[in-house]
Amino acid sequence: MSRVGSCITVYASRHGKLLSFLAFMKRIYLDYAASTPVDEEVLKAMLPYFSETYGNPSSVHAFGQDAQSAVDTARAKTAAALGCLSQEIIFTGSATEANNLALIGVAEEALKKRKNIHIISSRVEHESVLEPLSYLEKERGASVTYLPVTSGGFVRPEDVQNALREDTALVSIMYANNEVGTIQPIAEIANVIRAHNKKFRVFFHTDAAQAASYLPLAVAQLGVDLMTLSGHKMYGPKGVGALYIKKGTPVAPLVHGGGQEYGKRSGTENVPAVVGFAAALERAVAHREEAAGQAEALRNYFIAQITARIPDTRLNGSRENRLPNNANILFPGANAAELIVALDMEGIAVSAGSACQSKALAESHVLSAIGLSKKDAKSSLRFSFGNYTTKEDLDAVLDILVKLEKKFRVK
Repeated sequence: MSRVGSCITVYASRHGKLLSFLAFMKRIYLDYAASTPVDEEVLKAMLPYFSETYGNPSSVHAFGQDAQSAVDTARAKTAAALGCLSQEIIFTGSATEANNLALIGVAEEALKKRKNIHIISSRVEHESVLEPLSYLEKERGASVTYLPVTSGGFVRPEDVQNALREDTALVSIMYANNEVGTIQPIAEIANVIRAHNKKFRVFFHTDAAQAASYLPLAVAQLGVDLMTLSGHKMYGPKGVGALYIKKGTPVAPLVHGGGQEYGKRSGTENVPAVVGFAAALERAVAHREEAAGQAEALRNYFIAQITARIPDTRLNGSRENRLPNNANILFPGANAAELIVALDMEGIAVSAGSACQSKALAESHVLSAIGLSKKDAKSSLRFSFGNYTTKEDLDAVLDILVKLEKKFRVK
């Protein structure tokens, strides 16, 4: 049985509660960094492409061309949101796939010209960046520098500058961190890279999966060559992502076949998901300031209340330059795994960090990188807010946390 399963069994036996009771209580979702619900307008845009306009976009007949038109329109909308050309947008099956395509694709092209390449990244990247980098080290002989971060989780542009080498082919630094919400100085890092470019060009990739709902995405202003986006992080569907690839950036495909997506990602396009992705991104851009303002007000209220009402709690990471919907809180001495399950039994969804790690409840590499001990890293919870979060929700969560937190302090 997994650690989570064990926690559920122990808690249920202690308190005589059944998981089925969750169906009868008000449930509060504070895990928007893991996934968001599909927006009503986004779903409405998607529905016709499941059963009405169902042709294969690669087909020559009218059914296929109707589907292709939908994909073309979605690509144009996505390009408009990023301020780039339509042909610079590649739709993928996820942000994970987009990150793999960016990193491995650029590396494979660089290795056609030289025997050895160097890549720069950071210690706080998502697993979908760290694992491809590990692959490139072990299987392709790449050299990777993992930059340290400050206690706030920031990569220093001067550290990037000092790490650049003649054989550096790629830099990959995430735009906003999924665990502690740190917003990296992407434009400053881009300037450092541009100043370095000499014999071989260094390409710059950023994973912007967490950024779309709250941060500017104009690729020219950010100065990036590649940028990853995710549908289900911005009120769109799961199973779809996108990779911006600046014209002239050489990227080898990972998936070979019919040559769809300008030869970068073969396979029949998931038309409903692609349509939903573009609709979600378009809405995110249109409502960004409103959404950011609402989320920031809730975040600041929650942090102030929780640190006042529960002794010794503190915010992990920086208060400034942080995603407006992220609050990662340390509960000294508490067992985060048990606290997550206890909150879930009360109908409240939170997490201990990346959703890709949470089932294993592994120690957070991000919290370790910003200086937390193993004990403190395993006593931290991430609360992330969204468009449907209310102050009343937070007050209810705070009341329950005050009651629960003492029960799960490690003796």
